[in-house]
Formats: sequence, C-alpha cells, structure tokens
Amino acid sequence: MSETAQASIAPEQAKEIRRLAHDLSNALEVVIQTSYLLGTATLDENAQRWHEMLDKGAKQAAEINHQLREQLR
Repeated sequence: MSETAQASIAPEQAKEIRRLAHDLSNALEVVIQTSYLLGTATLDENAQRWHEMLDKGAKQAAEINHQLREQLR
C-alpha cells in the first residue's frame, strides 16, 4: 500500500477491510467451486451460456478481491 493510502486509512479500518476481504474470499470460493461442479454436468446450450457467464463473473470478482487484498498488505 502506498504511503498516501496508509496515511488515509486508520489501522482499525484497514483491519476491518482485510477481514471483509477474507470473508469475501471464502464466499467467492463457494461460488467458484459450485460453478466448477456445474461445469461437469451435462447442460443444454442455453444453460451452458449461463454457466459461462457465472464462471467468468466469479473469476473476475475473485481477481478484484485478490488485488484489493494485495493493496492492503
């Protein structure tokens, strides 16, 4: 985290943000694993498109969360 960002976030706020990011990681893991399992099922073409959207969105959210956690270190 940059010095400017550290100066603007109180330590207790940073701790709470880290906790929330950790909890978000746990929730996203459930979605990602469920999407993976859904991908092993035989899906019709329409359901396959919905699954692809779900999987892409979950992976994107996980990457954003990862970047957030990196900034808080």
